[in-house]
Amino acid sequence: MADWLIDVILGLVEGFTEFLPISSTGHLIITRALLNLEDEVGFRQMIVIQGAAILAVCFQYRVRLWETATTLTSSAASRRFVLGLFLAFLPAAVAGLAFEDTIRSVLFAPVPVAMALVIGGVLILWAEKRPHVERVKSLVELRPLDAFRVGLFQMLALVPGTSRSAATILGGLLTGLDRRTAAEFSFFVAIPVMFAATGYKLLDAREPITFDEARSMIISSVVAFFAALIAIRFLLRFVSQHSFAIFAWYRIVFGGVILLTWQMGWVQW
Repeated sequence: MADWLIDVILGLVEGFTEFLPISSTGHLIITRALLNLEDEVGFRQMIVIQGAAILAVCFQYRVRLWETATTLTSSAASRRFVLGLFLAFLPAAVAGLAFEDTIRSVLFAPVPVAMALVIGGVLILWAEKRPHVERVKSLVELRPLDAFRVGLFQMLALVPGTSRSAATILGGLLTGLDRRTAAEFSFFVAIPVMFAATGYKLLDAREPITFDEARSMIISSVVAFFAALIAIRFLLRFVSQHSFAIFAWYRIVFGGVILLTWQMGWVQW
């Protein structure tokens, strides 16, 4: 398969799955396994294109981000919003630094990802079926304590296959956010989380970036940006009228198929 086509596939997978509660990292790990991309360079590309997908959030919410930045000193609401993002970001950042090596060496494989997909799907179904009061119906109503509680759930996303978006949305639903607010907050929290992760991984790189790798990163990043923009707009429209149950069932079926093919020996994951 041509290198450029692999780059396009990786960009599409990342872009379409980053903000849906189905785990972009999990899908990239499985895609890389199917394409036999198991080297350090391929892993670094995966991290970079995740950062590119986050740029789609910055573009989608560019007006809100600009207003927040320019009114930070004069608006209590802007300061409260930034504080909420920081509090939601903090737990995952601390846990990620503490357990990164263990997680990557043990859990960055298709079978653990499949298990996390299934478990996460069951948890989403449970959260959707349990009675809950939608106390927070916009980001303006989000309290710092609410944001911190959501951040605690985001630590679950350190396990590949869980999905950062799913963990944040699950935490939001259990904290009292309505579906659209939970989805939007997951988008905003992704900005500091993924930019920090991308920067850290690049600084920690063991090998210099080659011309071919840079070209692959650019191609997959551009594709990921536009695919992510489509996914963001789709999810916002979808959750305004529907629950997250369809994503839960997708996770369960997809993860179940991987586990079945592994158990039966049909695919050497």
